[in-house]
Amino acid sequence: MLRCSPWALLPPIYSAFTAAGLWVVYFVAVSNEKISPLGSERRRNGSLYPPYISIAGNFPPASCIFSEVMNLAAFVGFIIVVLRYLQLKPRLDRAWLNVGSLAAFSAGCFGMTLVGNFQLFTDKKIHNLGTFMTFGLGTLFCWAQSYITLRVNIRNEGRKAAVVRFLLSGSITVCMILYFSLMPQGLHTQAAQCQWALVMFFLIFISTFAIEFRHSRFGVVCTEESGCPVNLSVSEVSRYQPDEL
Repeated sequence: MLRCSPWALLPPIYSAFTAAGLWVVYFVAVSNEKISPLGSERRRNGSLYPPYISIAGNFPPASCIFSEVMNLAAFVGFIIVVLRYLQLKPRLDRAWLNVGSLAAFSAGCFGMTLVGNFQLFTDKKIHNLGTFMTFGLGTLFCWAQSYITLRVNIRNEGRKAAVVRFLLSGSITVCMILYFSLMPQGLHTQAAQCQWALVMFFLIFISTFAIEFRHSRFGVVCTEESGCPVNLSVSEVSRYQPDEL
């Protein structure tokens, strides 16, 4: 009897734990009275900061949790996008689209580490650079993957999955536009709400890779020949027949 690949669990677990970690950062910052709650329209006595994710993760002890969450999210996110690249490699005729998608998300993962390790009030320029890399390249990645999903159509599920991903990509784009539009107007609570929604939509998008990952098995094959160093390679094996990469 054919069974789903256990790799299908990786994207939703990644999204769930990353979201949980960010909300822990938020609640710690709120409980320590560093930021105002997301539902609050005004800062109490003007002493609380707006509930942006970066500000929530700016003060200890929330900053320690925030750095850990962002570093782990960047590392595991990079693994997911590499697996996605390998899955699409033999199926997508436009190699540049697959490589470009990999490069965009990899750079976005690096941006996550900048966001997590360079707090906003400590080094604003580097932190904002990481924010633009994460949000900008992450949004580009979502649109590219939505198009790729429709074009590749793995197991004839691509069209349905593409509809969901296009809707999520549109929601992410709208949230990002609102976020950057509301901030200059001083509507910080609304801008923060859009930022949190943007990140949650993005994590939901990543979790949808479980649809395709359940059809594939990934492994690392190490071979050693006399006189040659150990050769490491990554292969993907379909449930039905092997695909050599």
